[in-house]
Amino acid sequence: MRLLMLGGTGFVGRCVVEDALARGWAVTLLHRGHRPAPAGAQVIVGDRTATDGLAALRTGDWDLAVDTWAGAPSAVRDAARLLRDRVGHYTYVSSRSVYAYPPPAGLDETGPVVDGSADDGGDVPYARTKRGGELAALAAFGDRVLLARAGLILGPYEDVGRLPWWLHRVARGGDVPAPGPPDLPLQYVDARDLAAWLLDAAAAGLSGPCNVVSRPGHTTIGELLAACVRVTGSAARLRWVDPAAVAAAGVAPWTELPVWLPPGELHDALHRGDVSRALSAGLRCRPVAETVADTWTWLASVDHRPALRTDLPPLGLGAAQEAALLAAAEAADQPPPPVAAVG
Repeated sequence: MRLLMLGGTGFVGRCVVEDALARGWAVTLLHRGHRPAPAGAQVIVGDRTATDGLAALRTGDWDLAVDTWAGAPSAVRDAARLLRDRVGHYTYVSSRSVYAYPPPAGLDETGPVVDGSADDGGDVPYARTKRGGELAALAAFGDRVLLARAGLILGPYEDVGRLPWWLHRVARGGDVPAPGPPDLPLQYVDARDLAAWLLDAAAAGLSGPCNVVSRPGHTTIGELLAACVRVTGSAARLRWVDPAAVAAAGVAPWTELPVWLPPGELHDALHRGDVSRALSAGLRCRPVAETVADTWTWLASVDHRPALRTDLPPLGLGAAQEAALLAAAEAADQPPPPVAAVG
């Protein structure tokens, strides 16, 4: 197979390139040249946001193209238009954020989506950005495009820093506030499993929208954090905090407590989606212990901070917030005061 990767030096794109090279595919990679590309790929340097930034792609033919772009939909539009007669199949890595909020638990690919435009610039909400990218790809490739609607993505090369934050915090040891309940289910996908599925699905000609995360309940927040303790060899002690106590402390889910969302509407939207189509098309998700261990190994081998995305809010707890959550955990551990005898 001849693969054109638009991007390919960070996180999901890098995993796609490494997987394709391991299959013996011929990989051409277009990127801006800010980070080294995986060895073995043919590299084309170009900035798709710049005037004439796609000039190097005016010639060439490929069986497949994969596009992980998360910026202006107009950049997807321009690339897809340029490539539609010279690429057999186009995969756009989208997001389950395109569904109209709130998406109910169990929603499949037929659910209503937000408005979007292929002509949008970059200054639009993320959900509209991804929907605009979908429309751009569809306009150019029609039934030759796969819209891979991913959810939470974890694993080595993570450039958001959610799992890395937990691993670094647990590695420091001591009492670690853990948002509960421990059996709260999580639905995510390891970037390497996503990459393998993208290539398999594209090679098979799969088209249309597809939710691509693990089955609901693939793991739990308790299993994830316990794996962090094991792989770091830390003496950290997880102190479980009730969701109500998290809210009372003014701590924000998802950003200040990465990965975690309390039970309710938003948790259902992110962690209880229907993924039957992806599973039937061969999606296989490795155990959470493997994802956590491999991410820790990667973190120990690199300084990942320069690669972190700067377009997202900073992650993690401040000292005062952590103290407030640990105080709540301590209070929950105390027995209730004795009831005074009457009469």
